[in-house]
Amino acid sequence: MSLREHALSLFRSAVGTVRPAPMLKRAVKLQGDACPQLVVKGRAFPVKRNLYLVGFGKAVLGMAAAAEEILGDHLIRGIVSVPLGIQESLQRAGMQEMLLKPHSRIQVIEGAKNNLPDPEALRGAGAIQELAEGLTADDLLLVLISGGGSALLPAPIPPILLEEKEKLTKMLASRGAAIQELNTVRKTLSLLKGGGLARLAYPAQVVSLILSDVIGDPLDIIASGPTAASSHSVQDCLQILAKYNLLHSLPKSVETVLSSSPTTRTAPEDYSHVCNVIIGSNTLALDEAKRQAECLGYVALILSAAVCGDIGHVAALYCQLIRLLCLGFAGLGEGPLGNEVRGNLLQLAAELDIPGLNLAEFLQALRGLGPEKPVCILAGGETTVQLQGTGKGGRNQELALRVGLGLHRAQGAEASSPLGRCEIIFLSGGTDGQDGPTGAAGAFCSPQLVDEAFQEGLDAEAFLSNNDSYTFFSHFQRGRHLLVTGLTGTNVMDIQAVLIRPTDRS
Repeated sequence: MSLREHALSLFRSAVGTVRPAPMLKRAVKLQGDACPQLVVKGRAFPVKRNLYLVGFGKAVLGMAAAAEEILGDHLIRGIVSVPLGIQESLQRAGMQEMLLKPHSRIQVIEGAKNNLPDPEALRGAGAIQELAEGLTADDLLLVLISGGGSALLPAPIPPILLEEKEKLTKMLASRGAAIQELNTVRKTLSLLKGGGLARLAYPAQVVSLILSDVIGDPLDIIASGPTAASSHSVQDCLQILAKYNLLHSLPKSVETVLSSSPTTRTAPEDYSHVCNVIIGSNTLALDEAKRQAECLGYVALILSAAVCGDIGHVAALYCQLIRLLCLGFAGLGEGPLGNEVRGNLLQLAAELDIPGLNLAEFLQALRGLGPEKPVCILAGGETTVQLQGTGKGGRNQELALRVGLGLHRAQGAEASSPLGRCEIIFLSGGTDGQDGPTGAAGAFCSPQLVDEAFQEGLDAEAFLSNNDSYTFFSHFQRGRHLLVTGLTGTNVMDIQAVLIRPTDRS
């Protein structure tokens, strides 16, 4: 198998292990006949035909299908808000297990085209709000949450219009705001986020099953925390808007809501009626990919499940890491050039400040690798892109192209570069099957591909300047270097894989 085929296999394995149904069935059981109980990670909740379900996110359709199978007639009614076209996509892909059965008690509302709030998502949020408001102390509300849930649960605080909130979100994203910052602003302007759904459902018992797509799995940030107490105030929202120079270009309605809200944190609210449980994450996906890589004969290491920050800096980190691995294969890892590359890596890691990354320890592990086996480095997270052009692409495709271009330049700058004596593939893909407003989940890239592009008169740097990575990759072999999976029915951020093996060239 080629490195590309291996990388694709690893990505599929990673996504497969965080499919909604297996995760939900590991976390939830229905026990007892006379006095049935819903058992969630060891905690029991009595069930007496008082069970309702709501959900929102890219993975909740599969979660809902599994939940209904477990709950049976105990489920009275449900509503899920899911991405536009996901039912058709899953049907086409033969993924029947992620679809609701005929005569399901769960209503499905599709919306949020291109992961942006729209009138259909607003309709779904309204229906979920109405269901939650009608619950009593005798009821149990099962809430299914996954990545993409924020766009699928838009309920702006009046008088803010959906279009105004969407425009503000786009402006923040285009200026490079991180997902945590976007969600802080979204929930400040929302009725249901920042614990709003849990407040509306009170006094009903609320049990949330959460598939995390956020670094560190913070409950109040995933899907903007509809069932978790917010750790942010209006002041935090104002600081983010000021950081991106947006305070003086806000819609009047947003100004009205922000000025009428308390700017400091109020006394903590009582969320004792809520049980929030994380049932899946990027770490779980990476662990499975590592197992599969080892089965394929690779020495596999996980760099981090929290890779984040500016895409240019992240690409530079990967380029230096790949250079160091190739130097190791050439027996030059401990020489002056190896020491220089290690120094570059430590500096880049300090600038990126990736949560929980101990790069010095990781580099020590690399020193122990022998030259006889190919190497696979795995990582996950979510990078940020500052949009400067008008092209078509997504953060995963752009990251792959930046890594390929960086390696191409390094190879050209060094006489008899060790990079030329290694076969290298870099893959970056979104586990949800989407990467920006494109039909791809990500891309594969190598220095050879960038070299081939230059020979054909295609300037990779020009494509990057226009944020046009999708068009770049589309030029080659009918898009063979694009990672196209279709909607996967799950979402745990992005997965990156570096695969390297030495060639026979001396």
